[in-house]
Amino acid sequence: KSREAELYDALVLGVKDYFRKTGHHEAVIGLSGGIDSSLVACIAVDALGAENVHGVSMPSVYSSEHSKDDAHALAENLGIDYRSISIEDAVDQFETTLKPHFSDQEKNVAEENIQARVRGNLLMALSNKHHWLVLSTGNKTELALGYCTLYGDMSGGLAVISDLSKVDVYGVSKWVNKHAGFERIPENCITKPPSAELAPGQVDPFDYDIVSPLVEAIVEERKSPAQLAAEGYEKELVKDLYQKIRVNEYKRRQAAPGLRVTKKAFGTGRRMPIVNHYKGKNS
Repeated sequence: KSREAELYDALVLGVKDYFRKTGHHEAVIGLSGGIDSSLVACIAVDALGAENVHGVSMPSVYSSEHSKDDAHALAENLGIDYRSISIEDAVDQFETTLKPHFSDQEKNVAEENIQARVRGNLLMALSNKHHWLVLSTGNKTELALGYCTLYGDMSGGLAVISDLSKVDVYGVSKWVNKHAGFERIPENCITKPPSAELAPGQVDPFDYDIVSPLVEAIVEERKSPAQLAAEGYEKELVKDLYQKIRVNEYKRRQAAPGLRVTKKAFGTGRRMPIVNHYKGKNS
């Protein structure tokens, strides 16, 4: 068995076991047309059956046509229930309500995160109404660096791939298609530049081929900046990643419980202080 196959099978088993032990039967997933939500949907289908998985596309004014098409194509490939709910009106209403309190400041991450939080609210409303468990779709690299939105895309009852690095997300997704013998996950989901699509022309601000192994070295191997610098990594990049990992502990404390597939997962496997200006022995 390949490493990708073992990771995938472990996650399928983890979802199946979690649902059985908690008494849940159906799952709902926000489908962005990206690789993370696509992989989570595949795992959910293999764990629960296609009839028990619901996919929801929640496009905004910044959502590209190809992302909407990819989300729909994924749902069709998997044979799951699919619905599309535009968030444009809800986001506009939030921005109108908040405008007097934003003091005419330039738009920034505050407006971007409104979109993510509207999506989180929609998924939780569907969860409450239909007794579906929300599966959050953030990966380990994003969770480490805080590239996620509290009460937005972090909302959910189970974080399926929170212990899977972004590089492993790509590797496992490619394995899924190879194993199936066809594109369960649309090829465009795998090959296009990753983006949260919360602003015009936005793409993720990381080179995951470099950042993912570094995050693994810091979190799982507990390597120091000096060790990583000796291995040839840029000192400023290492320092920046250490800082991001440290200051985002408060976010991880509020994340949905995740499935552990590595030797050091966030949560009970790695809990660090979030107060008293703690910087850690490797800072």
